Amino acid sequence: MRPLSPPVGLPVLSDSDLVRQVARRLTDAITSGQLAPGAKVAEAAVARELGISRAPVREAARLLESQGLLRACPRRGFFVREISPDDLDEVYDLRLCIERHAAVEASRRLTPASRAALREQLDALYAAAHRDDAARIVEADYRFHRLICEIAGNGRLLRVFDGLASELKVVIGLIGRLYDDPQEIARTHEPVLAAIEAGHPERIVAHVDHHIGVAWREVGRLARTLSPAEGHLAEDRKMSLGS
Repeated sequence: MRPLSPPVGLPVLSDSDLVRQVARRLTDAITSGQLAPGAKVAEAAVARELGISRAPVREAARLLESQGLLRACPRRGFFVREISPDDLDEVYDLRLCIERHAAVEASRRLTPASRAALREQLDALYAAAHRDDAARIVEADYRFHRLICEIAGNGRLLRVFDGLASELKVVIGLIGRLYDDPQEIARTHEPVLAAIEAGHPERIVAHVDHHIGVAWREVGRLARTLSPAEGHLAEDRKMSLGS
């Protein structure tokens, strides 16, 4: 009989909308690095920690597979997807195209209410960084960039950005490994917000290019230093989840 995996502190879930709640907890664990690329998602262990049956865990895993966060291996289960350097290059290339245009359009459409919303979202990023909450940092960072796309007022552009959501959150999680001070992640967004508020298209594009370009370069370096074997080794061990 195999020994049970030790509990690591996941809070018990309520009965409502279990699948989405489980998916959110797993997403947080992946983007914060608690579930590493290549790690196996052990359904029984997750279900036991959350105080639920395995069925909603399996459905949540299927949902995350459809979003590109997990991959299914026949007769082996679900594993956290590994993002290759080529994947990163494609994501960042497309992200630059989207966010350059979105930031310029958002500046043109900026209102006192949308300006306040951007500042509020950046404040939420600072708050998450102050708590050193990796999962909330990723979510707040993503929400700041999504809000720019939303303010731009192009529904199709926003849908394209939303299509990158899962991969973007994983990438943003990698960015967190590059900073000793989580507050610095928030501070890097200040020039982008200031440029949008100032309303000069050339400066906006320059700041977006710098903000995303630096992350692209540094995350790309990080991805290339990770051993491909690291992910495959992780497949054969159970990675713990945190609360």
